[in-house]
Amino acid sequence: MTTINPKKLENSSNEDNGHHEDFRLFGLITFLIADGMTFAGFFAAYLTYKAVNPLPDGAIYELELPIPTINTILLLVSSATFHKAGKALLKKNNVESQKWLLITAVLGISFLICQLFEYFHLPFGLTDNLFASTFYALTGFHGLHVTLGTLMILIILWQTRIEGGRISYKNMFPFEAVELYWHFVDGIWVILFIILYLL
Repeated sequence: MTTINPKKLENSSNEDNGHHEDFRLFGLITFLIADGMTFAGFFAAYLTYKAVNPLPDGAIYELELPIPTINTILLLVSSATFHKAGKALLKKNNVESQKWLLITAVLGISFLICQLFEYFHLPFGLTDNLFASTFYALTGFHGLHVTLGTLMILIILWQTRIEGGRISYKNMFPFEAVELYWHFVDGIWVILFIILYLL
């Protein structure tokens, strides 16, 4: 006859009802790696086309630098303001954190406005050739990420309110997850800027 150890049973019950490993960060990092590989595919396609198929004579594909440079500055500054928001939240200053989050969201929206302005003034269209299609795919896919990131920042901004907000210095993961995503988007833009506009 098998006897049951009460202490062992109690310990097993505690393990089942107690603290479980938090894999949210692992899941987020896995997602960002997969997303980065998608961007890497776009980069490879663009560089391969550029190397194998030079532009035809007379084609006007000179990309202007002012707007992309401004966009680069906007995103780099937005990473700094997002970081300041996190520091303020850790100091239990939700109002200060919301201020920096709002500035970050405005910078993200400004980036998107500048990108649309650039689209309307480019000398080529989406379907002109493979170069144009790849350019729009790269910048558009990144613009989609900025749009999603900005929406998430606005959600985080709302959730850091003092009354009824779910995010505070005690529950930082949602904030940190969006911040990590935003830094990822900024880093992708820097690579994109170098490949598309400087090489």
